[in-house]
Amino acid sequence: MAEIFQKDGTWTFDGDAIRIVPGRERGVHLVRQTLGELTVPLEAVAGIAFEPGRKAGRLRLRLREGADPLSQVTRGRMADAIDPYQLKTEPDRAGVAEYFAEEVRTALLLEQVPDGPADRYLLPGPAVPLAVGAGDGTASFDGETVRLEWNWATDDGKASGGPRELALADITGVEWLPSIGLENGYLRFVVRGAPSKTPAKHDPNAIELFGFKKDGLMALLGAAVTARLPHPSAPVHEVPAAAPATAAALDRAPSDAPPADDHDTLLRRLRELGELHRSGILTDEEFTAAKQAILQRF
Repeated sequence: MAEIFQKDGTWTFDGDAIRIVPGRERGVHLVRQTLGELTVPLEAVAGIAFEPGRKAGRLRLRLREGADPLSQVTRGRMADAIDPYQLKTEPDRAGVAEYFAEEVRTALLLEQVPDGPADRYLLPGPAVPLAVGAGDGTASFDGETVRLEWNWATDDGKASGGPRELALADITGVEWLPSIGLENGYLRFVVRGAPSKTPAKHDPNAIELFGFKKDGLMALLGAAVTARLPHPSAPVHEVPAAAPATAAALDRAPSDAPPADDHDTLLRRLRELGELHRSGILTDEEFTAAKQAILQRF
């Protein structure tokens, strides 16, 4: 076991996972304290590095792409003070920090953990329910619905529509951008059928961020939503197990579907049916009925 205690927090490695506990000192960022304790499985780690410094060093944990919902949302844009996968170390603990990093590197080598993208989230994301007030509104998420409420700083046109409620099933993605210089940031929910390029100031599906301390908390809320969306490596037409498809539902083409005589589309639907049948989501009877309905369109 390897362990390092610092004012910034405590990291413990038992060979299988790294346990990260943020410090409670005044200088530890609100985002890290709100996120709380994390357990990072070894299979989620792509690498680790220790950067020594005269006044302070830093341990940096690099996660595999697609392994962590928070990293998926922030995409490397988190400031060092916010990033939970960094640990500020005191100069006299450089030896301990280097030993810790070497223990993790050795375990990655022995376990032959790949450093390429993960095919599923290996960390669960922030706990819900979660509510954050920052910028021009408040966003809350209970695991099923995102609610956006506006404040005095909201653009009149945006606020005129009143509070927004977005069902998780209608959200296709989450974007978070911190405020940089004079440019405001945002937390945006990409909603099926809604414009996604509208400036956050006017977008009813976005919270505009002004560069204040709580802006980073919006990244946590975005990560909580992202953790419950299909993983980026999942097939585009994957049907969630929690909502089994029926033959009748599959046979109803959405209003924006390609024309029925598009053979490439029909072939793709046949492949999807086969996958759903093999996975047990469709019964033999449902599979046969849906297959015949599609074949009749050729």
